[in-house]
Amino acid sequence: MDGYHSAVKYLESLVDYERINRYSYKKSLGLKRIRSFLQLISNPQDKLKVIHIAGSKGKGSTCAFCAYILRQAGFSVGLYTSPHLSDFRERIRILKPTEASTLLPFEGTISRKYLIRLVNFLKPVIKRFGKLSFFEVYTALALLYFKEKKVDFVVMETGMGGRLDATNVVKSLVCAITPISYEHTRYLGKTLTRIAGEKAGIIKQKAIVVSSPQEKEAALVIKNAASGMQAKLLTVGKEIEYFTKGRHFLIKGVNNNYTNLRINLLGGHQLINATLSVGIIEALGAYGYKVSVDCVRKGLYNTLWPGRLEVLWRKPYIVVDGAQNAASAMVLKSAVKDIFKYKKLILVLGVSLDKDVKGILSQLCGLAHKIILTRADNPRAVKPEDLKRYLIDKRGEVFLTAGVKEAKKLALKIAGKMDLILVTGSLFVVGEFRDAYR
Repeated sequence: MDGYHSAVKYLESLVDYERINRYSYKKSLGLKRIRSFLQLISNPQDKLKVIHIAGSKGKGSTCAFCAYILRQAGFSVGLYTSPHLSDFRERIRILKPTEASTLLPFEGTISRKYLIRLVNFLKPVIKRFGKLSFFEVYTALALLYFKEKKVDFVVMETGMGGRLDATNVVKSLVCAITPISYEHTRYLGKTLTRIAGEKAGIIKQKAIVVSSPQEKEAALVIKNAASGMQAKLLTVGKEIEYFTKGRHFLIKGVNNNYTNLRINLLGGHQLINATLSVGIIEALGAYGYKVSVDCVRKGLYNTLWPGRLEVLWRKPYIVVDGAQNAASAMVLKSAVKDIFKYKKLILVLGVSLDKDVKGILSQLCGLAHKIILTRADNPRAVKPEDLKRYLIDKRGEVFLTAGVKEAKKLALKIAGKMDLILVTGSLFVVGEFRDAYR
């Protein structure tokens, strides 16, 4: 076994408290453990300028928009997101300033060589410290990597929740909260108020908070949390607004107006994410970091974020999207109806155990003329036969497949040139489908 695969095997052997069961997850709550561990490696998080983003949907896209804008402005940007599509190294990236007009998905991913070095460095410290989860170790590894590479900024996405998430050890300059909806209710709470309380836990004392439009209950929680931390709150739809104008849109920010904007990410919901990212960038001005209107415009346009309403092919359309909860599935359904013209829709769907299976299927099944149920190569994937029990509103045939490769072959076999194949329900399914298709 080579050094890289040995490092991967070691990381995968770490406890995954968050995914075992509710009792184990509750036992793992708190930041004391990772804070103590980070002290042993000289607290790399304290040397970083961080933008911290929580929420239920749109976190990754917002992180990407911010990173690409900052890169366009000449900054070196560390980007930490989760989960990944194909390779968990995608979670740790550095975007360096470039004038290149052609950019690549997942550019700047941490190299295998560097990952091996950091794992070998951390191993004896972990052994001495005791049990840590995969996410805690990988977060620490990312923070150490970004510190060593001396990036100008780090854009960091929370894993689950916010208040007790391992990423919440950072001292963020700006924090942001994307739209909040019902997710991980076993862990975060069964009401929007409870869930919002966990998300708003990333708000730091006297920081700047930028929020997407929220449901009334969530908005009140965020407002009170910001007030309690003496943090300045800016909200999309109030202090920051966007307006569509044909194929373009414009943003009225606190400091500037941004006209003639375009993005390559599909879906009206991405306009909210783009506007939120501009609010974040403007907030950095309070710390002396100014980004020009032109850099914002070019950064937004250049942003790539694979696996989110991504079109892999036309005739037939093949569209992949990692909608993982009912709210995201509802947004996806609306976007598909608005953007694409097709004869029949073939839904390829696989969902993980900790997701709202019933909610996702209730939103998407009514769209489909044929449904192919599958599962990712992941121990948390719901079996296709179990998914079938949740089907209520279905128009046509339902097929069960053992894996994503089989689902891909079947979808291509039964789809006509004027049809649309929609692959969704899990980023793991989307990642495997993209790999199999390529």
